[in-house]
Amino acid sequence: MKSASSQSANEPVVATSERSLLVLSVIARHGKPIAVRTLKELTGLPQSTLYRHLLPLKKWGLVQEQDNFYAPGPLSVQLAWGFDHTSYLMSNAQPEMQKLARKCGESVGLMVAVNDQVTCLDMVDSEQSLRCSFSKGRSHPLTRGASAKALLAHLPNTISADIVARQLHNNHNDIEQLQAELNAIHTQGYAISEGEVDWGVWGVSAPVFYKPGQAAGVITLMAPAVRVQTRAQELITATVDAAAAITERLALF
Repeated sequence: MKSASSQSANEPVVATSERSLLVLSVIARHGKPIAVRTLKELTGLPQSTLYRHLLPLKKWGLVQEQDNFYAPGPLSVQLAWGFDHTSYLMSNAQPEMQKLARKCGESVGLMVAVNDQVTCLDMVDSEQSLRCSFSKGRSHPLTRGASAKALLAHLPNTISADIVARQLHNNHNDIEQLQAELNAIHTQGYAISEGEVDWGVWGVSAPVFYKPGQAAGVITLMAPAVRVQTRAQELITATVDAAAAITERLALF
């Protein structure tokens, strides 16, 4: 990983004033305590700079440290609780997500785009013993899987093109292929994938909108691929209908 002062043209430039937020976001997404060496590699910051930004995060309780491993701190937990209880998007999506999960018997997630990643905001898990789900807060790049591609297809063109170019390392053939896929997703109103993020998992994602042209996120129904073979169209239709119902709810406020 290059240092922050020598980032390549394919990497987003992080302003000095935002480096503490970069450090916090990497710790938040990692999913388990992270060693300083790994944190240094993922942020691209020199170790001395990294420690300088960790100090205020520790002081304010956003990060906690033990044996030189870092994890979200108690204030981060309070922020997460506050978000769960006040999120306008989540409160309007949750009833329709629960209906969709009951109707189809599969897990349903609410996903948004954050810093070139697709991030899971909320999950309604299937009650079946064999089920698929994301943990809340899990993230992955915006170029893999149904959730990511449904989000990417509904971002403004300039933002979408910039993300695709960077994440595909300016590979012209890969960019052209993905762009054709995104155009089709935008036209049909949903994305499907199988095994792109987790092996054996099939997913369908449909966007929800605050207002026409302004996507708030996507809902994704995910299921073991072996259970989808004879009912793919049923699951697609149900997911698209649920997304439309959430959009109607959002439009009322």
